Amino acid sequence: MKLSNNPEIRRFLAIILIFTFLLCTASAFFSAEAAVFTFILGVFLITAFLIFTKKRYDRINNLTETIDRILHGADDTYIKSYSEGELSVLESDVQKMLVRLRDQKDILEKEKTFLADSIADISHQLRTPLTSINLILSLLHSSDVTEERKGELMRELSVLISRTEYLVSVLLKISRLDAGTVQFERKNTALGELIRKSAEPVMIPMDIKNQKLIIDTKDITLNCDYLWCLEAFGNILKNCTEHTPENGTVTVTAEDTPIYTEIVISDTGKGFDENDIPHIFERFYKGKNSSKESFGIGLNLSKMIISAHNGTIKARNAHSGGAEFVIRFYKQVV
Repeated sequence: MKLSNNPEIRRFLAIILIFTFLLCTASAFFSAEAAVFTFILGVFLITAFLIFTKKRYDRINNLTETIDRILHGADDTYIKSYSEGELSVLESDVQKMLVRLRDQKDILEKEKTFLADSIADISHQLRTPLTSINLILSLLHSSDVTEERKGELMRELSVLISRTEYLVSVLLKISRLDAGTVQFERKNTALGELIRKSAEPVMIPMDIKNQKLIIDTKDITLNCDYLWCLEAFGNILKNCTEHTPENGTVTVTAEDTPIYTEIVISDTGKGFDENDIPHIFERFYKGKNSSKESFGIGLNLSKMIISAHNGTIKARNAHSGGAEFVIRFYKQVV
């Protein structure tokens, strides 16, 4: 950007020159010295104006070049301004915009990496049961397989299909929560009824292992979305039953305070490995004591649902041994 290319500057200079010429002409009627003084003053003012304007244009040029570099992806651009004035305010705002754009770029890069990793994990998780299903189907078409063996293969096929359906269902729910498209329908629900209903899918495995489920939630009610909280508590109870040995116990207790409702779900298993605790709720994370059938997404979904209900969940080892989940649903936004 050149100073002489600006029509506004040219017009302003023309006005100053005409005004100076008129002043010099008027001063000549009084004395030659007055005319010379007026001329010198006019030249000084014009020079000062040009110097000041050029400095402003240089700053505007630098700012324009900086914005151009930002638009072309430069990450090492920084705007320094220690003076005051309109341009300094503009430079400060551009710097704030630059910082925000960098933060957003970092967030997008992390989300892109997370999405790529998630897709890879999902592909791996789905590939394993699908490969087994294809293998079983190939065996079922073989004429060498006995009827007894076919029965075993059909039962195994049924289990694999159920696991695949569960995986797809959970992934769809996670994607809905990630996208923010879920509208929770909150209503007051008896906590004991909610826990018992959540435990229904695991009651048969618990009976087979002779496990006990103890529920002590008093008469506490919880304001929540019934179906989504069934999913959240169901995944936690499923995790506890899977890691509890035969004749073990899973216990659910609750306490209500003016600030929050606390629910503690514990088991009598081996507990968590200390290195796993910080990662328990991470998506696709499988701890040291995880079963081979685990996908590593159930607890992640539970945390997402509880967090969306203005709640928190943490995992720890109980003092008496075993794993313990502490869930708090806050009654006000925290």
